[in-house]
Parts: sequence; structure tokens; C-alpha cells
Amino acid sequence: MTTLSITSKGQVTLKKDLLKHLGTQPGDQLDVHTLPGGRIEIVAAPKKDIGGFIGLLAGKSAKCASIDEINEAAAKGWAGKAR
Repeated sequence: MTTLSITSKGQVTLKKDLLKHLGTQPGDQLDVHTLPGGRIEIVAAPKKDIGGFIGLLAGKSAKCASIDEINEAAAKGWAGKAR
């Protein structure tokens, strides 16, 4: 068990071994969930990189869009005119 101290600003610093256990690196984020009985759960937040998005919709549709169709859909989406 690791004991952490609270600073006068109400901050807590997690030790390197805890961050390593979470599989985190500098710049990553943590999600904190409050639980009953004054407990919390800290988990590594899902990484929001393009790698997790690529292939997300693969096999979900028989349609294969051209680059022009993709660009048009993206432009409509950014303009708030999707669909």
C-alpha cells in the first residue's frame, strides 16, 4: 500500500510506481470515479489518438465512399449541415 500526502492546495501527487501500474506517461490523463464509503477509483483515461479511430467503422457498411464524398460529408459536418 502507498500512502500519499495532501498539499496545502489540496493536491496529491501520485508516485511513479502507481503511474507505471496504470500504464500512463507524461501528458496522459486519469479518470477519477467517486465510490461509496469515501473511496475513489483512478483509471487511465482512454487515449484520444487517431489510432483508436482508424478502422472503427470497418465492415459496418457495404458502401465505399470516394475521397470527394468523404470531403463533402466532412465539410457538411463542420458547417453543421450533416444529413
